[in-house]
Parts: sequence; C-alpha cells; structure tokens
Amino acid sequence: MEHGASYLQLSEQELAERVRRAYDLMRPSCRLCPRECGAERLEGEAGACGADHRLLISSSNLHHGEEPPISGWRGSGTLFLTHCSLSCLYCQNYPISQLGHGVETEVEELAGMMIRLQELGAHNINWVTPTHEAAHLLDGLHRARRSGLEIPIVYNSSGYDSLDVLKLLNGVVDIYLPDMRYADGGISMKYSGVPDYPEVNRKAILEMHRQAGDLRLNSDGIAVRGLLIRHLVLPLDMAGTEKVLRFISKKVSPETSISLMSQYFPAHKAPDMEDVISRRITPEEYDRAKALLKQYGLTRGWIQEI
Repeated sequence: MEHGASYLQLSEQELAERVRRAYDLMRPSCRLCPRECGAERLEGEAGACGADHRLLISSSNLHHGEEPPISGWRGSGTLFLTHCSLSCLYCQNYPISQLGHGVETEVEELAGMMIRLQELGAHNINWVTPTHEAAHLLDGLHRARRSGLEIPIVYNSSGYDSLDVLKLLNGVVDIYLPDMRYADGGISMKYSGVPDYPEVNRKAILEMHRQAGDLRLNSDGIAVRGLLIRHLVLPLDMAGTEKVLRFISKKVSPETSISLMSQYFPAHKAPDMEDVISRRITPEEYDRAKALLKQYGLTRGWIQEI
C-alpha cells in the first residue's frame, strides 16, 4: 500500500475520543446534521432524517459503478446507510433514503462488514449517505481497526454536512466524495427540503478540501486521498451549474476533480409533478455543463454519456 489509511496514524485513545464526541452530538438531542432537528434519537425518537437510535444498512457489497479511482478493478467496499438528512423529491433511492428500507445492524456487525469487504479485496470502505450515522460509523471503524482494517475510508455524502462532524473526521477520512447539488437556496428548499443547502454545502466543501486536498492517485490509478466532487446536471439548470463550477474553480481549487453527472431521471415524486424536473436533461443541457468545465479551467475529472 503506497498510502496507508489516515486513521491508522491516530492513537487508540484519540479514535475513542472521536467516537465519544460523535455520540455527544446526539445527546440529549441530535446535532449530527445541519438540520439540528433536536430529536432525541438515542431515546428512540426519529429525527428529520428518519433515523432513530438504530443503525440500518440497506446493503454491503463490492461496488463497481463509482468513478474509476474509487471502484478500481476490485470494487469499492460500499456500505449504503438507510435514511438521509435531505428529502429530495426526485431521489432515485427513495425506498432507502425516505421509506427506511434496511436491516437493523449492531455496531459490532458493522465492524465485521468492513473487515469482510476488505477481505473481498475492496480498495476502500465507502460510507454512502453517512452524515446522520457518523457516530455509529466512527464506532464501527474504531472496532474494525482493532481487527485489522487498514484500507481508506470514502465519505460519500450529499454535501449537506455539519462542520462539527467533519472536524471529527479529520485524520479519519482519506477521500471525500460529496455532492454539490444546488447554487440557490430557494431551489434546494423546493426540491430537497432545506433552504440553506448552498451555504452549508460550500462551507463543508472548503473544510473537506482543507483536510484532504486535491485528489491523489497511486501508481495503479486508485484514489488514496483527496476531494472528488459530484455535480448532477438538472433540467433547465435547476442545479445552478455555472455558479457551482465557478465556486469550485475560484474558491476551492482549479485542480479539483469533478464528476459531472448526466444520469438524472425523474424518480420518486418527480414523474407526477408539473415541473421541469419531471423530464430528463437534454444533450444540449449537458453539453453546456461540459463547456462550463472548460470555461472555468476544470480539467480533472469525469463526464458521462447521455
């Protein structure tokens, strides 16, 4: 391994302290995500995200559909967490994120899942939709490290992340894989239920980059550390693509790796809405987004077909 996982450098005491502080963000009421809804999750009350004291996982497997440096040739060890701090009207995974489909999992079982994925050859452990379960995930990582876990952690989030949680992940997470969904708070409120997404997201992205820097690959082309931002192009530019890419280029780094996604399709409530998001994007809309990458000098990353 050319780059050992960062959490291997933390002392047992320090990692245990991170776990304690993460659970403290759930006491007496939950402050893990920027909603700070105040639910007493550890007492069994469900938060705005839908989660209570239980950890639910919808799947644990080797995933080959992530960006090439994440999936590599052996796959990314993906843990797909149930529930989400956003409530997107077009969510393609809404049975998991909003209907709560998943299997109740003890933290010790979570640790075993991570070890199993490593044994299967995963290049990394990929926490998908992790924000609202940061305490359980850190707890599981702490236990898994004792059992020999040594591959990097990918923090695969909506980008709606609390700075308090991100600071607990400093030196734990090697690869940040967040979304930048929206540039306008009115749009984020309309489609995802949170009016402060752009402000929260930008602060989170800057903190992720401060911690991990630009994406770095090993000699085999596998990500070992850094930031990779995903941006989903939406119909009629509801995502505010130009503002997002300008921010990345001017405020984060022109060397930022970006995955510009064309895969939007109307799911969940979107097909029945009399709204622009009830259709797929057009080739012209995606071409414009690609041109903006070039305009802002963002040459590192991946584009898709449409």
